[in-house]
Amino acid sequence: MTNDTELKDVVMTKKRFQTMIEEVVLKHRCNYLDAIIYLCERFTIEPEDAKKYISPVIKGKLEADAKRLRYIQQDDSVLPI
Repeated sequence: MTNDTELKDVVMTKKRFQTMIEEVVLKHRCNYLDAIIYLCERFTIEPEDAKKYISPVIKGKLEADAKRLRYIQQDDSVLPI
């Protein structure tokens, strides 16, 4: 992952934040919510402000994690038979 000095000189974009999230998920073997919170703490970004950097791809993966962890309900009500 890029070091902190380099990141202070770079403008944050959705693509850059997505890459950083993916790296944290792979490196630390954590879920997407934990990776986002980790990056917010590391780079002093308010979690409410981070939503503008979260791409649709990450939103989908975040939603899948939330369903898997039962933070939100599943959309389908069909029994898996």
